[in-house]
Amino acid sequence: MAIIELKNIDKIYKMEQIQVKAVDNASFSIKKGEFAAISGPSGSGKSTLLNIIGLVDTPTNGRVFVDGIDIYEGTKLSIDLKITKSLDKKLTKLRRNKLGFIFQTFNLIPVLNVQENVELPLKLGPSKANDTMSQKEIKEWIDFLIDTVGLSQWKKHKPSELSGGQRQRVAIARALVTKAPVILADEPTANLDSKNGDQILELMKKLNSELETTFIFSTHDAKIVSMSDHVIKISDGKILNQ
Repeated sequence: MAIIELKNIDKIYKMEQIQVKAVDNASFSIKKGEFAAISGPSGSGKSTLLNIIGLVDTPTNGRVFVDGIDIYEGTKLSIDLKITKSLDKKLTKLRRNKLGFIFQTFNLIPVLNVQENVELPLKLGPSKANDTMSQKEIKEWIDFLIDTVGLSQWKKHKPSELSGGQRQRVAIARALVTKAPVILADEPTANLDSKNGDQILELMKKLNSELETTFIFSTHDAKIVSMSDHVIKISDGKILNQ
């Protein structure tokens, strides 16, 4: 069963007096539980595709399905699309419940410790974890994730007291905490040395297997591509394979 499906996606940006087509008629699907990579050189459109899947960017044309939901059903897509309040509310709710994000720059809150950073998404609004777990279970779930990413001894430490690899582990736990079925990672090893990068990849592969969480990467890292069980190649905005 496809948990992500894109049909005939175009993405056009206005650049002063010209229009740039970042994604050109892209169609593909990703099954639940896959470890998938959108791979291509810089400027190929892979990050744009990931942002469209992550509902942080809107396509100019086409259809996006997340966990069976037709995201823009009833919305007339265009280059000049203005997000209405009702659509914004829908997108926010779906991002919170269906998607987790791992960024290459970590994006941790400096004044919060590890435990607080991991817990933060649960404090921002309803999610699957909030809706299905008691407060005691949520605490146990946070502790489980921190332990799983190997940071139990650092749970009261702030980001400035952690290495780059440790910060990325916090980001992974934070992405998983809402129990979102899909985790999106944009070049997650780009700011790590090879040793830490390899450890982070092995950790995500382990979590993919044990939790059956779908991971989708935007990357040109050959190591990520080699570990993926589904690779979508893109060049100049066009999908080369599905």
